[in-house]
Amino acid sequence: MTSRLDDALIALRQILRATEISARALAKKCGLTPSQLILMELIAKSGGMSPSALAKEISLSHATVSALIDKLEARELVKRMPDDADKRRITVVLTPAGAATLEDAPSLLQQRFERGFSKLEDWEQSFLVAALTRTVALLDAEELDAAPVLDVGAIGEPAR
Repeated sequence: MTSRLDDALIALRQILRATEISARALAKKCGLTPSQLILMELIAKSGGMSPSALAKEISLSHATVSALIDKLEARELVKRMPDDADKRRITVVLTPAGAATLEDAPSLLQQRFERGFSKLEDWEQSFLVAALTRTVALLDAEELDAAPVLDVGAIGEPAR
């Protein structure tokens, strides 16, 4: 292998390991996956949202968001409430236990990436996106379903 190829593979492996380590730390600290935590943060920030609005906001399917909500509701971290304006609609809200869990949750790898990425110049952001998009193509992974969530395994599945 060439030195550049080795460097590229090492960088990919470091990204994968960082994602895995971050997900494990989150699971150990508060028993959540990154996807679940991001969903809870969105609910907290909004004060409550419908499942379909949550799905749209975090680019996940309605079925995946429903599964995430089911798991969070089983742990009494969120609850489904009838909408005040239209009782046929459901709003997902954070419970006091959910708010406490959010307070204790460690910073996500995704949040660290967002902070660093936002500090880059426009041309650096464009270059990085182009390089990552090209990497996806090199791995023949364009057709894989992916949301803008740094998580390991299937979306909505607990981290191991």
